Amino acid sequence: MTGNTASTATSHKHLNHTHLLTPALYGCFNLSGSGVSAAANAQNMQDALKNASTFSSLTNNPDECLLGSTSEVYEANNVIATIIGTPWWSTTESQKIAQQQSNAAALLEIYNRKGNDCASELQGSFAYIIIDNNQKTLSAGVDRLASIPLYYTQSENHIVFGTSAGSVLAHESVKTKLRDQGLYNYVYFHMVPSPTPIYEDMSKLLAGYSLFWKDASVILNHYWIPTFKNTQTAGFEDKCIELRATLKDSVKRCMPENKSVAAFLSGGLDSSSVTGMLSELSDSQAHAYSIGFSAKGYDEMAYARITAKHFGVKLHEYYVTPEDIVDALPTIVASYDEPFGNSSALPAYFCAKEAAKDGVQLLLGGDGGDELFAGNERYAKQKVFELYGTLPKTLRSSILEPLLRLIPGQIPLADKARSYVNQANISLPARMQTYNFLNQHAPKEIFCDSFIDQVSTNYPLELLESVYQKPQNATSLSRMLYLDWQFTLADNDLRKVSHMCALAGIEVAYPMLDDTMLALACDIPDDWKLKGQKLRYFYKEAMKNWLPNETITKKKQGFGLPFGVWMQTHKPLQDLAYESLLKLKKRRYFKPEFLDNIIKLHREGHAAYYGELIWILMVFELWLESHNAE
Repeated sequence: MTGNTASTATSHKHLNHTHLLTPALYGCFNLSGSGVSAAANAQNMQDALKNASTFSSLTNNPDECLLGSTSEVYEANNVIATIIGTPWWSTTESQKIAQQQSNAAALLEIYNRKGNDCASELQGSFAYIIIDNNQKTLSAGVDRLASIPLYYTQSENHIVFGTSAGSVLAHESVKTKLRDQGLYNYVYFHMVPSPTPIYEDMSKLLAGYSLFWKDASVILNHYWIPTFKNTQTAGFEDKCIELRATLKDSVKRCMPENKSVAAFLSGGLDSSSVTGMLSELSDSQAHAYSIGFSAKGYDEMAYARITAKHFGVKLHEYYVTPEDIVDALPTIVASYDEPFGNSSALPAYFCAKEAAKDGVQLLLGGDGGDELFAGNERYAKQKVFELYGTLPKTLRSSILEPLLRLIPGQIPLADKARSYVNQANISLPARMQTYNFLNQHAPKEIFCDSFIDQVSTNYPLELLESVYQKPQNATSLSRMLYLDWQFTLADNDLRKVSHMCALAGIEVAYPMLDDTMLALACDIPDDWKLKGQKLRYFYKEAMKNWLPNETITKKKQGFGLPFGVWMQTHKPLQDLAYESLLKLKKRRYFKPEFLDNIIKLHREGHAAYYGELIWILMVFELWLESHNAE
């Protein structure tokens, strides 16, 4: 294949918290007669990405086709393509073309063979666009975990796309406003999940999806749905050996020869595993970066030190303070195109910032192990509730439940038994949302009537249910894992870590989420992943005698921010939160009396629980202010 490649020189500029170091693309495709100039919008869309890299771009016809990218933009036979991220190729022919020409050229070779089904042959972290001027069609896709987001909006005559919502909004044809449903979803999930962004008439691709645009209509294809096996012919020890080898290979694949590489290190299983592999693969002493908090129950620095000592790694420590939060939060909130309420974004930012300051160019994150190999407490908890459903229905509904209703509440354990039965009678995935703020408090208690009348309070559960049911012939554990791949990883943790690294001016890779690790995780039976109530049983057994014993036996924690605790004692942080809620009272979304009540509940009740709710509302107000949005 021969063609033309636009200039792709990349500049790693000094960041002043306004530019992002991340793969990015943007563009539009107009059908003839649309009257919208593609070229006229190029600079606005590129500027909106706030990217620190140099873009390459091609236009086929100034009024029809525009494609810009931080990677190669390649054209052959009137077809234009780009693929960003770190894709890797499953065929020798594709590998050869990628090495000799470009990744975009390899993508077009697959497109010429497979048409719009080319996403199924791609692996790694990627987002791509193919504009076929011969067929007047556009193809797009993201990887299996949507590690790079892709937004789009369409009208009768054209489609506009980009890796940020802001880049799409920058196109002159896009006229939109905030989506009320998006705000409701934000309060429910603490982020805005795919496929419905915070802006009306805009969409973003779910993980493992591709898009085909033809004749002014979008066709979505769920090109990758995992198949979970629940039996295993290979021996347990053989699979343990395979896991260690696969992880080592995936870490190696994330280590480019021309870049300085280090690791995030929280002291947990995943970051310790990645750090250990990095140490074994490095020619010199490996480096890791960790965050601590001077708050009881939140600091894991001791475990990070154990791992660092065990593997001979140079550990760089930074202790986040309440002052850091007050100083950095407005900048961090403003940097997101959509409100993002995961408070652990701040520790991730400070960790990445320290690494970037030391000249590190790429950080390895440990995200994903709990979601692949069953390490979250909710999996074990739901297994306990599932036991109730194995009892005969007559015994449950005719004997046990009527009996529990008759037992007075003051009898020990009676209330706990009723709570257990009530939760067990809720089907998955709704049961996992029992303690969601919007289940603990009625929506009409929280939101203004005029607002809540415009949204579907059922939508979040309908969205969860639609994803939960996707895997065929899967167990409840496998479905919960897959659900977390979309809502915990793709929409939350990857958005958090990737964006904070981009803001700090450093690249990031996720060895745990390599396609080979996904395939291996799907190959492990339930009773290996979660043996009884033993979380991550298989993984821990595989890592015994290699990881420190303290790491294997510790409870999961991570980079959780002690905001609720700090807010009780640190007045500047308290003032920032209360002032934000005061401003929010003047907007049309929340009932003022509810905002007053959660401050009272935080002061008198559970500081951490209601502190989290105050956090997400504070972030929302700061985001509205920074984006002049309403």
